[in-house]
Amino acid sequence: MLGYGFAGGERTMLRAVEQGDLARVNAMLAAGEELEQRDPARRTPLLIATRLDHVDIALVLIAAGADVNARDNIRDTPFLYAGAEGRNKILRAILASGRADMASTNRYGGTALIPAAHHGHPETVRILLATDIDIDHVNRLGWTALMEAVILGDGGAVYQEIVGELVRAGARDIPDNDGVSALEHARRRGYTEIAELIASAG
Repeated sequence: MLGYGFAGGERTMLRAVEQGDLARVNAMLAAGEELEQRDPARRTPLLIATRLDHVDIALVLIAAGADVNARDNIRDTPFLYAGAEGRNKILRAILASGRADMASTNRYGGTALIPAAHHGHPETVRILLATDIDIDHVNRLGWTALMEAVILGDGGAVYQEIVGELVRAGARDIPDNDGVSALEHARRRGYTEIAELIASAG
């Protein structure tokens, strides 16, 4: 549980989602329960379902028209969180709804693609690269998805796969705020395979 602090009988949809009670959620939807309720941190039922990876509930809420771009107190949205944490079934449903704001950014100024790369989710990266998301978006740290995969990754097979996906999709090696490229960062860290991938892309 995430400690949502629900009081009494309030926010019943939020409570049912937290408990993973799909039957109750369906009954509430049929009764016209409000989809965009908020907990004390301004999380909606869909964001809670996404955070807890309650896939079946999330899919029902998306189909019912839940706001996939509703922000909580730390600027997370169901779309951004699904991308950042590799909730791929939920992410696919959000994208299929046609309602995702592909240009939306998190509290670090990054699109969904940047934390997907940072957190080591190659399948999520592939899903997002199949959309019109900005592959070269620069966040407030001065980093792109490619840069984060290098700087915040471990150079291993997962991050090699992610870097490969990004460079094949046309990611540019945009230097950080200190003028250091992802290629140079990879070389400094001894990430030989990643350095070769970036160098091969020119």
